[in-house]
Amino acid sequence: MKVGLLLEGGAMRGMYTAGVLDSFLDNNIKVDGIIGVSAGSLFGVNYVSKQRGRALNYNTKYIKHPMYMGLKSFIKTGNIVNKEFAYYTIPQKLDVFNQEKFADSNIDFFATVTNIETCEAEYIKIKDVFKQMEVFRASSALPFFSQVVEINGKKYLDGGIADSIPINKMLEMGYDKIIVVLTRPHEYRKSTKKNPILFKIAEKKYGKLAETIFNRAKVYNNSLDKIEELEKNKEIFVIRPSYDLKVKRLEKDVEKITKIYNLGFSDTENIIDDLKKYLNV
Repeated sequence: MKVGLLLEGGAMRGMYTAGVLDSFLDNNIKVDGIIGVSAGSLFGVNYVSKQRGRALNYNTKYIKHPMYMGLKSFIKTGNIVNKEFAYYTIPQKLDVFNQEKFADSNIDFFATVTNIETCEAEYIKIKDVFKQMEVFRASSALPFFSQVVEINGKKYLDGGIADSIPINKMLEMGYDKIIVVLTRPHEYRKSTKKNPILFKIAEKKYGKLAETIFNRAKVYNNSLDKIEELEKNKEIFVIRPSYDLKVKRLEKDVEKITKIYNLGFSDTENIIDDLKKYLNV
């Protein structure tokens, strides 16, 4: 039996996912493949490398560092999340990522990115986190707040633009069981109201991708509808926040970040027996 794991993004809401995955490690929950979007990719790799607590540790330790993320980085580099410090200095020097364990895991890991020219999502398989760090940057490069990331001559932005919750892609991969980790509570839906001024700015900056950016809410809501239908039919297993996290995308409050993580951990502990039953373990 092959198990797939789908990880929604949401910037610092992704700390909920970090808590979920640490519970997975504690309970020996194993999967065969993962699709991560944005923060789902960034935090999901720590589950594969079995580095329990790493996402919580480096975020609470460095979240207020002037070059981690924020206005200073955006003004200086054009990236709200600092490229050099967040994606290279931390994982290579300050809180080292275990690439060896990642490579030995035998878990297929895919990071979702949005191709600016095709306006389609691409799912890039990660074999070496350090060598493919630009893919992670692309997966979480927010429009308006990040520079476009170029990889092999192609230009990319946040994977959530084209496919925030790639449930269809996960189903196509043929997994026998699928676990979906969301970072919004049940009944949440995005507003489909468009801001005409922002749309014109996006159109000027990103061309035809602007339509994809502003159509994201509809696609997102359709994905949630499908997920709820599959969940109702017991075809997938969904873990979501038991209440609204009410947290900023770029939250810097360590207490709130820790609370988000703890909610992910406790929510998962509360349903772990149901998850094991679903997985037949």
